[in-house]
Amino acid sequence: MSQETLTTTSNGEPSYPGAVAPERQRAIESCGLRLQLYEWGDSKAPPLVLTHGFYDHARAFDRLAPLLAEQYRVIAWDARGHGDSDWADAYTWPVDVIDQVNVLRDIGPAHLVGHSRGGGLASDAAGLCPEAVRRLVLIDGFGPPPRGVVVEGSRPFPNRAPGEALAGIFDWRRTASRMSGFRPRSNLEELAASRQAQNPRLSIEWMRYFAFHGARQVEGGWAWKVDPLAGAGFGPFSPDWVDHTLQRLEMPVLAVEPGEHDVWALPEPHRTERLANVRRLERVVIADAGHFIAIEQPEATARAILSFLGEAE
Repeated sequence: MSQETLTTTSNGEPSYPGAVAPERQRAIESCGLRLQLYEWGDSKAPPLVLTHGFYDHARAFDRLAPLLAEQYRVIAWDARGHGDSDWADAYTWPVDVIDQVNVLRDIGPAHLVGHSRGGGLASDAAGLCPEAVRRLVLIDGFGPPPRGVVVEGSRPFPNRAPGEALAGIFDWRRTASRMSGFRPRSNLEELAASRQAQNPRLSIEWMRYFAFHGARQVEGGWAWKVDPLAGAGFGPFSPDWVDHTLQRLEMPVLAVEPGEHDVWALPEPHRTERLANVRRLERVVIADAGHFIAIEQPEATARAILSFLGEAE
């Protein structure tokens, strides 16, 4: 079966080559909200936690998780305001970090893997509670470029002074429901196409699978399971803050880096400059992959992670 072939099961759920549904799921409570957890692999194996990025959900790991589950109990979780976790009245970065810590406390000391924004959450949680994290893996989760991320046709994420950023947050809160990325679409096909336009390296077949698990039916069509206001707690975008976080890390860290240019990826030389703050660092570049490394190249990503974690076993 071609990597670009999307099929459906007898109950209409799509299947995608290499994607495996979680074997178990449950929820925990954190700061008064319910967080959804998904698990693959032997429940008695050493635990490994996967943390997704913004505008994402735990089922994005459906290709990577089963490969890691050959050796580990793999747990992916939906951050608050994402996927099937509860939405909050307001969002702040410290509470998101506490959510990550509470997931680790529920599971026990674990290896921690974070992608994109999830890399920031994982890094901050590892710095806050180093006893809960055995080894840390950052999949292009090294913080934003110094001037922020700007994508043509989408809302920019610039780095600004705190006062300017706060004003921008309130402006965005007033217009969030009208943003094209969050506007309901008439069907899942349109929703998948809208996301694929923002991530052109990912195939429309994958986006259909991703949308099926990451969207819900609402008035006016289908919409992502993402609270538009969750971006207000997107995180400390100042590179100085990111540098300080990385300097505090005590455990070994693996940086999984994209081999191809991608607007969402932290480019060089900023990547090397930032990673110089990590004391116990290993680096690996995954060829033919952009920012969504584990989706584009799950086998190579899994090999790199398993090799790194195997040093600790």
